Amino acid sequence: MTAMLIPLFLQIRLLDIVDIVLVAIMIYAIYNLVKGTAAINILLGIIAVFLVWRLVRILEMDLLAEILGAFISVGFIALIIVFQPEIRKFLLLLGTSAFNRKKGNRFLFWKIKVANKNLTDIDPIVQACFHMANSRTGALIVMSRINELEDYVNSGELLNARISDQLLENIFFKNAPLHDGAVIIRNNTIVAASCILPVSNNDGLPGHVGLRHRAAVGITEKSDAVAIVVSEQTGKISWCEAGELQLNIPPSKLKVMLEEVFG
Repeated sequence: MTAMLIPLFLQIRLLDIVDIVLVAIMIYAIYNLVKGTAAINILLGIIAVFLVWRLVRILEMDLLAEILGAFISVGFIALIIVFQPEIRKFLLLLGTSAFNRKKGNRFLFWKIKVANKNLTDIDPIVQACFHMANSRTGALIVMSRINELEDYVNSGELLNARISDQLLENIFFKNAPLHDGAVIIRNNTIVAASCILPVSNNDGLPGHVGLRHRAAVGITEKSDAVAIVVSEQTGKISWCEAGELQLNIPPSKLKVMLEEVFG
């Protein structure tokens, strides 16, 4: 066996090393994408089956290699189904201007200039969040970008109103009829209120966060929107983008983050 391995080792080309490095980078990127979700266990299981399949092929165990090979072939379709949320999230991030901004507006050696057409009046939003945080009024504000969130807009009450801090505070007032659910803002307009959002199943979220925070994570996992949460229990402001939740955001930082995204 040793005598057979030495010639194979000596035949390794530079292209083979590049191939291995690229595969390693791809696996690492996929791992970062599914880290903290239930999909990570499935990914590790698939890698384990693949390694066993390669081993039995080297050992020329034909029957087992054929069974595992068939499993892997069929499993490719199952892989797409199982990882559908993660694949959707990756492709969505790859195609949005926010992803390009985070990467420095560069692709390899070329600089990409991204025009921001989503100019939004952010001062009333920051002011409303500041007042609601002080009064411990729970709120969930979703701000769309390229994805217009039509399905979620249609689940609530259409408003099509100009953004104002008074209107946002009135919507989320505890006894107001529209305070449950989310407000969706698009193109400098409060499009709808009391909207129903998907709730994230991310196991990596802190145990103390409630449904508002999970809904904020859920909508940003499935779209390029950003979400702002004001906690009813603590009065703290949270920011969610691309499925990543940041807790305890002060109003001054919230304004900076909104300016970076919406100008």
